[in-house]
Amino acid sequence: MANGRLAPGAKLPAVRDLAVALEVSPATVAAAYRALKQRGFVVGERGQGTSIAPLPPMRVQRAAELPAGVRDLSSGNPDPRLLPPLAKVLARIDPAPRLYGVAAKLPALTAHAEADFSADGVRGDIAVTGGALDAIERALQTELKLGDRVVVEDPSWPRIADLVHALGLVAEPVPVDGRGLDPDALDRALRRGARAVIATPRGQNPSGAAVDPARGRALRAVLASHPDVLAIEDDYVARVAGAPYVPVHRADGRWAVVRSLSKVLGPDLRIAVVAGDPLTIARVEGRQRLGPGWVSHVLQQVAALMLGDQATVKLLARAERVYADRRRALVSALAAVGVPAAGDSGLGVWVALADEAAAVRELLVQGWAVSPGERYRFHSAPGIRITTAALEPDDSRRLADAIAALGRAPASTYAG
Repeated sequence: MANGRLAPGAKLPAVRDLAVALEVSPATVAAAYRALKQRGFVVGERGQGTSIAPLPPMRVQRAAELPAGVRDLSSGNPDPRLLPPLAKVLARIDPAPRLYGVAAKLPALTAHAEADFSADGVRGDIAVTGGALDAIERALQTELKLGDRVVVEDPSWPRIADLVHALGLVAEPVPVDGRGLDPDALDRALRRGARAVIATPRGQNPSGAAVDPARGRALRAVLASHPDVLAIEDDYVARVAGAPYVPVHRADGRWAVVRSLSKVLGPDLRIAVVAGDPLTIARVEGRQRLGPGWVSHVLQQVAALMLGDQATVKLLARAERVYADRRRALVSALAAVGVPAAGDSGLGVWVALADEAAAVRELLVQGWAVSPGERYRFHSAPGIRITTAALEPDDSRRLADAIAALGRAPASTYAG
């Protein structure tokens, strides 16, 4: 495994066959397989044999430095001009030291989270984590075992699949259209044994899809038939999504709604608030105590002070409008040159192109850095993801002309 001769997913010989080949007892081989499984190197299910666990090498990859003069529309960042200023908030932080034994959650931040969730009809226990992926990882770790299957969107944010694989779980891709996960495909995946679902209720990355009331009802009906499945909603753009929140989870099931503050208050504020059923939240917080213990109260204070400031409330309402205008500007500009695109919510637009790799290369030459769809896709059609958060209308028209000049016929409006 370490030298790469056995790739993730590779089947290992049956216990008796390997025992004969090595001239040892079957009990010795079975014990070795058990030890490997306990350490996470292999996975196995009754009747399906043993295989190498789907754990990718966890190496840090540096982001490629863009050439001078290239506009970065690939990072997914919010517009810095639409983020609340930090200076005044930092001056108001309580400098008193927080020692071991301190309560994990700052009451002021918990109160803001409860009010925010309650406004959308979400009522549950609250946790505070070090970002959205931190919350999702802890929820999966405490609920699933190695080799379990997790429904992910197709296409979806690459870090979700990376996390699933890194935990020794198996990604079960389910198609997404303009209204979210396909209910029938979701039902089939759950009937095949998937034990958790990670869904984006709005601002789906990369398609911009948003779950509408009818689709929400259909998805909740599917989950009702699988009451033991953990439903995780990654509502990462919440207040600036440009679409109303529609729940995917059932209030009487196992669930967690994760709202990162990165796109809302700033990526460097590594905080997410999580609402969920009591058991899920208790497990998330229990796992957190075995790691960092709690999220820094300095950061929690910054978040609480920002969220409680009326200037922030007004700025976020403006940001939501501006982001919507910028998405629409690019979609309209592309439509004017005969290129369909999708961007109903969120911070970006998806453009389905038959040769995404060539499109990315040519656009880079012309001064535009966009994301290739290959990073997001499992089985869905190719395309490119364009971050529109800071893209002004005049730039949208120039970019649309550059995309139209590629001469690539779009495969479909949505990637699913």
